[in-house]
Amino acid sequence: MQLSLRLSAIADLVTEGNRLVDVGCDHGYLPVYLIQQKKIPSAIAMDVRKGPLSRAQEHIQQYGLEEYIQTRLSDGLEGLKAGEGDTLVIAGMGGPLMERILTDGRSVRDSFSELILQPQSDIPHFRRFIQSEGWEITEEKMVEEDGKFYPMMRVVYGACLKNNVDSFTKNTSVKAASSENLHADEWAETPENPAAYTLEEAFGKYLLQEKNPVLFHYLQRESRIRSQILEQLETAPKAEAVTARILEVKEEAQLIAAALAEYEG
Repeated sequence: MQLSLRLSAIADLVTEGNRLVDVGCDHGYLPVYLIQQKKIPSAIAMDVRKGPLSRAQEHIQQYGLEEYIQTRLSDGLEGLKAGEGDTLVIAGMGGPLMERILTDGRSVRDSFSELILQPQSDIPHFRRFIQSEGWEITEEKMVEEDGKFYPMMRVVYGACLKNNVDSFTKNTSVKAASSENLHADEWAETPENPAAYTLEEAFGKYLLQEKNPVLFHYLQRESRIRSQILEQLETAPKAEAVTARILEVKEEAQLIAAALAEYEG
């Protein structure tokens, strides 16, 4: 079976020999591929919708892997018991939905040795959520496919307790009266931007450290988009909402510029 670039990158993050649980399995391509490659001994493929689960069952039967892959109709982790898997994969969903699944299924979630997560939206907030739950991101990948960018992460439990989170936030964010005080490793937390994120939360610690080329392409694109938006806003009739939006876009642009500066030198 040939996987998409996105699924291939997710498959690479799975630890060899682990039992897989794929939540939101869709067509079941990932567990089928990993079994075929003999990277995992077994898998449980779960989805909240009957249609995708039925298609996953068809693919599993097509490759004769019924003995190795179970399918379950489940909303998140409801259909799973603690200890039934080693690697939990949740990919291709919005960040808020993934947070809900991981929060509602906390007792089962904490029985896994690793999580492979690929949120589609609200990614900075999702990174902060992971850390606040006592999990640590240990590896990150990012791929571009069909004009879309997909960051993903391998997460393990126990390395980030609350005191570490507080220390990290203190050391990498800065309170400032305005966004003019931004630096390459800091992101202002101001009254206008109460939910500001650190550079690592926004773009990924390991992606920045390795100067990931896909992230670089993404940052360049986002920088161009912010410039275009600002040009349009500067010519718009001045109003309170427009002024607020200009400030917001400028802050976003400065955060992107700070990330791009990491690639210099």
